[in-house]
Amino acid sequence: MRELIDNLKNIELAIFDLDGVIYRGDALISSADTIIQELKEHSIKVVYNTNNSTATRQVYVEKMERFKISCKISDFYTSASIASAEITKIKKNANIFIIGETGLREELRSFGHRIITEPLNFEEIGIDFVIVGLDRDFSYNKLSIAQKCVLEGNAQFYATNEDSTLPVINGLKPGAGVMVNALKTCTGKDPVRIFGKPEPFGIKMILNDTQIPANNACIFGDRLNTDILAGNRAGITTVVVMTGVTTKDMIMELEIKAHDIRDFDKNLVPDLIINNLREIFTK
Repeated sequence: MRELIDNLKNIELAIFDLDGVIYRGDALISSADTIIQELKEHSIKVVYNTNNSTATRQVYVEKMERFKISCKISDFYTSASIASAEITKIKKNANIFIIGETGLREELRSFGHRIITEPLNFEEIGIDFVIVGLDRDFSYNKLSIAQKCVLEGNAQFYATNEDSTLPVINGLKPGAGVMVNALKTCTGKDPVRIFGKPEPFGIKMILNDTQIPANNACIFGDRLNTDILAGNRAGITTVVVMTGVTTKDMIMELEIKAHDIRDFDKNLVPDLIINNLREIFTK
């Protein structure tokens, strides 16, 4: 059995971002499946943390199984499932209007919340929360309803994440941040809370659920301003994998800024840079 490289020898928990680390679109990134299996053979707990709120955790299970990666629903922490768990701590059985897709809608329903589609009379139906995530059917009408809920219905505004882009096989498409910023603009309000990375809620939830200390955990991600920033904020080891959006030029620019700018956020700097997941094991 191969050994982990020295920087990762104390790891008991491996948190993986999905798109850009495990797969890109519907294509598995080379060796990701075998590396995950090898980590499990070392008795390392493997979980997945994604900002994409469009799919249910069951859909992610099925997708990973198509790649021959064994997993279960509880291994996945999506921005939708994190948002649903956190909202439930604030209020149970809430009335919620969403800008989002199936993943967010079904996760909220699974926690007992009621999804309101067209609340027009706030005296009849009070809206507790507006939650915004990626919505590929985003429309002026949805934005108008969300605006009315916040300004007239006094609903609290939350967001799954603020990613500006969504990686796809051919490049990039608009991310959830576009929808979040639209509601910010027309209400003049910021979200009360953003649940996805770079906020550390998800990672802290994982640490709590697994009862593994932060100094024995690491995150493998491809985005400096989400995966790495969230991991460093949560106090775990951070590893940027160069199979996604981060490039060598971006790393060089980051290193220059970290050296030259006094108030530069050092939490953007990963503990480790690897070209691919194969490099976490000794040759």
